[in-house]
Amino acid sequence: MSGTPSSNRAGRRTARKLALVAVGMFGFGYALVPLYNLACKVVGINGKTGRIEASRLVAVDEKRAITVEFAGQATSGLPWEFHPMTKRIELHPGQMVLVKYFVRNTTNETLVGQAVPSVAPNRAAPYFKKIECFCFTRQVLQPGEAREMPVQFTVLPGVAPEVQLITLSYAFFNVATSTKRRRRNTTAFRRPLIRVTLAAIPARAARVKEGLIK
Repeated sequence: MSGTPSSNRAGRRTARKLALVAVGMFGFGYALVPLYNLACKVVGINGKTGRIEASRLVAVDEKRAITVEFAGQATSGLPWEFHPMTKRIELHPGQMVLVKYFVRNTTNETLVGQAVPSVAPNRAAPYFKKIECFCFTRQVLQPGEAREMPVQFTVLPGVAPEVQLITLSYAFFNVATSTKRRRRNTTAFRRPLIRVTLAAIPARAARVKEGLIK
């Protein structure tokens, strides 16, 4: 199905936005997942996908066709090779589709990653429903381990008629790095307060002894 010139331009704009986010996340690979969500929100691609049980799938609308493109980026804090094995598909609303992403741990240590999805355009996100996804759980990869990870999804027929192109993108984060960073930030925030409090105790005791404080 060929899209209109306006929809094609919108698709190219979305692709450029996703590229900007990918570049930004490469530079801020050690940032927390909320930073990624904020970056997506700023460029308008922060649509969050939902889940649906296979038993709740609706009838397929064979009169319409929607193109779905796939993208993926592992942040610099997670040295994994990660990309979609399928770049683009065409589906009918209500149709259940299965695609796969490839991931490989390029290091000699065990790493844990968490994938965070985003959908563009935003208005399509409530209708993009996943039945199965590697993003539902953390992924543990042994040194050099590679695997194919499935994503099974559907686009509900209620999606707006003008939505002809949807982009599903994932950012993979190093869970251990994010956790350590949060702990470091929390400790750094608390330490000065503790030092100030402890330093104040002797001074206060001296003043009490001198009868300055009752």
